[in-house]
Amino acid sequence: MADRQSASMFEHPLAMGSLRSWLRLLWRSGGIDARYLPRVLFVTLTTLLTGSVRLYERLRYGRVVRETRIRPSPVFIVGHWRTGTTHLHLLLCQDPQLGFVSMFQALAPGFCLVGQGFIKKIVAYWLEKSHPTRLIDNVPLRIDAPQEDEFALANATPYSFLHVFSFPRQAADLFARTTLFRGISPEDRAEWAARYLEILRKATLLADGKRLVLKNPAHSGRLRAILELFPEAKFIHICRNPYDLFLSTRRLWEIVLPRSQVQTIAPGEVDRLILQFYAQLMQQYLADRSLIPAGNLVEVRFEDLEADPLAEMRRIYETLGLPGFAAAEPALRTYLASVADYHKNHYELTADVIELVNQHWSFAFEAWGYPRLEPA
Repeated sequence: MADRQSASMFEHPLAMGSLRSWLRLLWRSGGIDARYLPRVLFVTLTTLLTGSVRLYERLRYGRVVRETRIRPSPVFIVGHWRTGTTHLHLLLCQDPQLGFVSMFQALAPGFCLVGQGFIKKIVAYWLEKSHPTRLIDNVPLRIDAPQEDEFALANATPYSFLHVFSFPRQAADLFARTTLFRGISPEDRAEWAARYLEILRKATLLADGKRLVLKNPAHSGRLRAILELFPEAKFIHICRNPYDLFLSTRRLWEIVLPRSQVQTIAPGEVDRLILQFYAQLMQQYLADRSLIPAGNLVEVRFEDLEADPLAEMRRIYETLGLPGFAAAEPALRTYLASVADYHKNHYELTADVIELVNQHWSFAFEAWGYPRLEPA
């Protein structure tokens, strides 16, 4: 156990990100805990050492990236974390006409172009040996596999939801500023948009100009910002039974927080943050979804996708007017057969959890049509 704990101090999702962004986060953090100093030094050192590679990428590819057009507008998968966004993303990415942000780009957005050779092989080897599957579930991790583009944002800018796991004492403020864009200056929001467009232009280059399909739960609270960048964007929202969602999200925090944090919080704070963030994120989504033009939004329930994935995928393509379902269907069938034996994590639903969810997420049962339970 001690070896694993010490080793985790020398792994961090921001290890190949922007030094400037990392230092800005530290400056605004309100302080770190001494026990996490090795982790802070590790991230500081790795971001410093990779700075020259990022500079080389800007010099070599800066103009090409700036001139790259993101057309047609991307397809965005939104919905709270642990609602099945990854499953839906992996299904859509079986379609050969669609591109995505890869694991390598998510980890190293600043040098994902010049790093395609030797550096990528090193990272792929490390990933295969240390993390063959995601820590939070059994989904395989591969260097070229589709990944949540919020990881690329976290490695490029201070304005990412994922920073709440590194700085949990600032979580409420970080969530408000990075995900709901409340209390953020116009200059900071413009910086976020510039960094995000740079990420998507690079993804477009790496995907040979294909339309991008992007999974990002945090965008559920950023619909206005996304529509400003891509007025014709397509959106897929996925929801899940609130009780299952709470338990799965709690597990996510229990696993990710110890491997990312540089500050400690009281154990009870985690449940409070989960309850608060879901309510704020989904209420923002419900308030803003009417801004999406007719025909550009489809809403999916995880349970329906799980029960009949091909029928739901066909409905998604038809509702959004996406071409090529018939051509993609064989690849979808092959992928579904490959994951037929996948086993989800299972959780015990207690009276305490039912009471918590009923108290804080009552709106969700009406919004998504799930039955409300009563604690025994």
